[in-house]
Amino acid sequence: MSADALLPLLKSTFGFDHFRGRQSDVVDRVMARERTLAVMPTGAGKSLTYQLPAVALDGCVVVVSPLIALMHDQLRGARAAGIRAASLTSVDADGAETRQRYRDGELDLLYVAPERATGEGFRALLEAKTPALFAIDEAHCVSEWGHDFRPDYRLLRPLLDAFPAVPRLALTATADKHTREDILFQLGISDDGLILAGFDRPNIRYAIRPRVTVARQLVEFIAANPGPGIVYCPTRSGTERLAEQLAKATGRRVAAYHAGLDAEVRSHVQHDFVASEDGIVTATVAFGMGIDKPDVRFVAHAALPKSIESYYQETGRGGGGGGAAGGGGGGGGGGAGPGAGAVWQAASASTRVDRTRVRGR
Repeated sequence: MSADALLPLLKSTFGFDHFRGRQSDVVDRVMARERTLAVMPTGAGKSLTYQLPAVALDGCVVVVSPLIALMHDQLRGARAAGIRAASLTSVDADGAETRQRYRDGELDLLYVAPERATGEGFRALLEAKTPALFAIDEAHCVSEWGHDFRPDYRLLRPLLDAFPAVPRLALTATADKHTREDILFQLGISDDGLILAGFDRPNIRYAIRPRVTVARQLVEFIAANPGPGIVYCPTRSGTERLAEQLAKATGRRVAAYHAGLDAEVRSHVQHDFVASEDGIVTATVAFGMGIDKPDVRFVAHAALPKSIESYYQETGRGGGGGGAAGGGGGGGGGGAGPGAGAVWQAASASTRVDRTRVRGR
């Protein structure tokens, strides 16, 4: 069955009349039971390329995902579309029930962390009922070349190879040539299985400002850029300090997010941000992976990220719906303007910044 044949199901399940970008190419390969690595920009609809087949295929799609918050966020979206979905994580109290639902064929999607996916108990579950597809989300985590390497991702290959007839789909928004080659090798995908959708996000505008007084510069920027946004900070203490400063100066709701917070607090912050129309989160890199919020209007970095890949991944969380996205930081900075998004980067005071780089429609 081709992607075009699934257009009525695409409409009835997700409300879309047509595919975007390379989505149809990826779905075609999945439905043909091919092994695929899809490199698609943040906001390009990667999750749809396995969620739609999950509804169309006979059997359950197993999705390996690196973060519990990410899984639960995607779980809510899938259930909202009427997809029978569940997760197996350390915080899910209904694990036994979920396993039984899987055995009984009552699930379309099953999300699982790599640590659990590589255990003998999980393999035994899949041996009882073979999955329809393996989807490996945030696949750059499998590569030491990637910006967010996770050793447990390296242990997935034996599980995948135990079910050689089950197609596998690896997905990422950020992978340079070395990382792509490593992902293909580590997950047993041939070179002709690569679908590269490109990295350009024409609705995002990038700007760099010399860093003077970051908090004050961010306040000025946020005042000029209404709507929800993310401010990335290099330290946990920095997120909390900046959240307090921005909330006091702007009168807007600002929350800090970092790995040192209790899991329940992090979940609450993420849920509130996704539901908000003008909320701001000051966060470490622990926040944002896979966040399903199409109206993020700005992303700011109060300091340089650790790599250009990290920068691309994090800034890509703005403008996911194709509209304006902006970022806050030094020197004030104006609004993004209609049909454009802006991501601001604070350069150190000693860094020479000669120009602002603008990319928009």
